[in-house]
Amino acid sequence: MKATLESLTKEYHESGVWSDVPLDELFRQTAADHPDRLALVDASDRVTWTGGTPRSLTYAEADREIDRLAAFFSTVGLSADHVIGIQAPNTVDTVIALLAALRADLIISPLPLHWRQKNVLEALNSIGAKGFIAADRVETRDVGSAARDVAADLFSLRFVFGLGKDIPDGLIELAPMLEEMGDDLQFSPTERPEPADHTATICWSRSGEENVPVSRCHNHWISAAQMVVQEAHIKDGSAIVAPYSLSGLTGLGAGLVPCLLTGSTLHLHHPTSLANLAAHANEVNADVVITPGPLAQTLDRKLESSNTTILAAWNISAPHPSTFVARRRLVDVHVADEFALLAKARGPSAKMKATALGKHSGPNGCESGPALLEIAVTDEVEEQTPTLLVKGPMVPDIGWRTINGDQRRVRWEGTGFLNTNIKVELVEDGISGFGIPGLYALGTGNLETVDVIYAGYPGIREAAAFVVEDPILGARMYAALVPDAGNVPDAGSFFAYLDAEGVDLAKIPHRVLILQSLPRNADGTICRERLTMRTQRLPAAVA
Repeated sequence: MKATLESLTKEYHESGVWSDVPLDELFRQTAADHPDRLALVDASDRVTWTGGTPRSLTYAEADREIDRLAAFFSTVGLSADHVIGIQAPNTVDTVIALLAALRADLIISPLPLHWRQKNVLEALNSIGAKGFIAADRVETRDVGSAARDVAADLFSLRFVFGLGKDIPDGLIELAPMLEEMGDDLQFSPTERPEPADHTATICWSRSGEENVPVSRCHNHWISAAQMVVQEAHIKDGSAIVAPYSLSGLTGLGAGLVPCLLTGSTLHLHHPTSLANLAAHANEVNADVVITPGPLAQTLDRKLESSNTTILAAWNISAPHPSTFVARRRLVDVHVADEFALLAKARGPSAKMKATALGKHSGPNGCESGPALLEIAVTDEVEEQTPTLLVKGPMVPDIGWRTINGDQRRVRWEGTGFLNTNIKVELVEDGISGFGIPGLYALGTGNLETVDVIYAGYPGIREAAAFVVEDPILGARMYAALVPDAGNVPDAGSFFAYLDAEGVDLAKIPHRVLILQSLPRNADGTICRERLTMRTQRLPAAVA
C-alpha cells in the first residue's frame, strides 16, 4: 500500500534521496556482506524488566530468524498490507519481530509502552489491525494478559502473539512455535514494485488532544535516518546504544534505522537510570549513544571514551537546553512528534543554535545536496502562536484513514507543507527548537487536555498539569490540585482514581501538589512556569 502522492514519489526518487531498498533488505544486505558481524545485543539486565534471557545475534543468525518468522506470518494467513500491532520493550526478539513483519509485507504499528489496555484497544480498532504482538511483561506490568483481553474485545484481531518467557494462555508463543517448526519454515519473498515506497509503519502522534495515526513508508524512515547518520558521522559497523523504545520517530529514526543504514551493532537498552545507561555505553565501548537532551550534560561526564558521540534527543515537551561545553561530539536531534526530525552537531559552541527556517540538506558543507527537510511556520497572527510546518522526503502525508477526519494534518495546497499544529517560538535566527517548554508533556500531548482529567477527581475545583526537570527521564509530569472549600484531597486516593479510570500511564503524575489557587498569567491562562519553579524550590511541599 502506498500513501504518498505520485508526484512527490517521483521527485524524491529523481533527487536520489529515495531508493528501492526497504528496511528489511538493508539488514539482509549486511548479513550477506558481513554475516559474522554482531547485529543485535540484549542488555545484560533484561531479566529484571521483561521475560527471557539476554540474547546476542550476528547478522546471519538474525537474518535467518527474520526469514523464518516472516514465513510463519505468511503461513498463518497474514498477507501484504495487513496491519499488525506490537507493544514490547527493547529486546532482540522485538527487533526480529518488527523486521520479520516488514519482510512479510505487513504494516507494523508499534505502540508506546506506557499505553494501557484502553489505549491499545482504541488504536488497534481504528487501524483495523489483524494481529498483535505483545511482550509477557514490561517491568511490573502484565502486558501479555492485557493483550489477551484486548483480543477478547476486538473481533477483527485474528492473531495475538507473545514474546518473552511467561506467556499467558490465549497467546501464540512465538519462540517455541518457531523452534518446533524449524527448517520447515521457508520464506518465499513476493515481487513488489517499488517496495520501499509502500507503507511500513503506523506510529502515533501524541502532541494533540487525541492519539492520531501517522503512516510512514520505508523511504520516509530512511530519509529521517540519513539526517542522523550524516550529521553524527556514524561509521559502518558502529556500536549504537539505544534506550528509546522502538515505537516512534526517536527510537526508530535515530536508533534502529541508522543502524540498518550503517550495518552497525544495536545494543538494546531499557532506561532505569542515567548511571545504568552510562555503564552500558562504557561496557560495550559505544560509538554512539542516544539520550534525552536534558540529560546530555550529565551523561557526557559519565562516559569514558572520548570517541563516543552523544545524540541528544529533544522532544516538543523538553525544557530549554542548558549551556555547556561537551567533552565529545554532541549532536542535537530535534524531534517534532511523529512528523520530522532535525539533527545538528553542537560544534565548539556551548550553546545550542536556533533552528533555521528553510531547507536542511544534511551536515555543514553539504547544503547543495537534496533537501531532507524543509521548515517553515504559519503566518503570524495577533495573539496566536505560530505553528510548525514541515515538508520533504522524511515527512509523511496524512494520518492513516483520517482523510475525512477532523484530526487530519493537511498539506497546504500549493506549498506542500504539512501543518504539525506544534506551537513554536520564533527567535532571531529561526525557531527555538520544536515545541515550547511548558505546553506539552512527553507522550501526553497538550497539557490543557490533562488538566481536564485531573479536575475530574471529585472534590477538586481546578487542576493543572506541569513539567519538572528530572535526572532520570529528563522531565516528569506533576499535578497541582485546588480542592473545593473544606475538602482535603488524599494523594493516594487521587492516584487510585486515575488508575480506575484507565488513564494513560504517561498522564499519571509523578507527584501531587495541593494549592489554594493556581497561578495565572495576565491573560488568565495557567502559569505553568511558576508551578514548576515552586515545585523545584519547595520539594517539601510536594505530597
